[in-house]
Amino acid sequence: MKMPVALTIAGSDPSGGAGIQADLKTFHQRGVYGASVITLVTVQNTQKVSAVEVLSGILVGDQLDAVLEDIPPQAAKTGALGNIEIVSLIAERARSFAFPLVVDPVMISKHGRPLMTEQARTGISELLLPNAFLVTPNLHEAGELAGMAVHDPASMREAAARIALRGPQAVLVKGGHLEGDAIDVLYWKGEIVEYRSPRISTIHTHGTGCTYSACITAELAKGRTLIDAIGIAKRYITKAIETNPGLGKGCGPVNHHARTR
Repeated sequence: MKMPVALTIAGSDPSGGAGIQADLKTFHQRGVYGASVITLVTVQNTQKVSAVEVLSGILVGDQLDAVLEDIPPQAAKTGALGNIEIVSLIAERARSFAFPLVVDPVMISKHGRPLMTEQARTGISELLLPNAFLVTPNLHEAGELAGMAVHDPASMREAAARIALRGPQAVLVKGGHLEGDAIDVLYWKGEIVEYRSPRISTIHTHGTGCTYSACITAELAKGRTLIDAIGIAKRYITKAIETNPGLGKGCGPVNHHARTR
C-alpha cells in the first residue's frame, strides 16, 4: 500500500513553529508523506515578524502543478496565501481537486503582522470558501468571515452557520482564545459538534492553528471521516501544547513530536 500524501499550500516560517515547516512536521508525525507549495516567505521568530514577501502567482502555480502531476495528494490544506492573485489561483485550481481541501484562513501572524491583503480577505470568502471541504477560522477570523463579533460558544455556533452559507462543506470555529475549556465548534451537514479540552496555561502556542489544521488534513488523507479526523487532531494539538519544548525567548512552538492514542 502506498503511503498517503498530504499537501500544504502556505508560507514559510524560518523559526520552524508555524506555516510550511509546522505542517510538514505534523504530516510526518501523523504518518503521511508531506508535499508543499510555498506562497510567501517571512522573517520571524518567537518574538516578532519583521518582513513578509509574497511569491509571484506564476511561481506558486508552477509549484502546485509540479506536485499534482507527479505526487497527487489525498488531502490538502492552505495557510497564509498573501494576496488576491494567489487566492484566486488556488480557488480556480481547487474546483478540479479530486481530494478534500482544508482552508486555514490565516490573516495575521501570532505577533499581529498582517499576512494577507484586504482584497485577499475578500477573495478567501467569495472565491476560496465555495471550493473548500473544511474551513478552520479562529475567533478573529470567524468574525471577519461571518461579519459579526465572536466571543463565546453561542456566537461561535452562529458564526459557523453563517460561514457555511458561503459554500464550504464544513466549518470549524476554534475557541482557543476564550476563557475556560478550549472549545471548538464544528458545523457539519446542518449539525453542531463541539470538541473540548482542558485549557493549558502557557505562552508557547506558536503555530497551533497550522498544526491543528495540518493534523486534520493528514487524517483525512488517511481516509478518516471528518468527525474522527478533528477528534484526533484535537487530542494531538492539546498534547503538543501541553508538552511544548519551551524554545525561544517569546511565544514558542508546540511539540510536533507529540504522541497520542
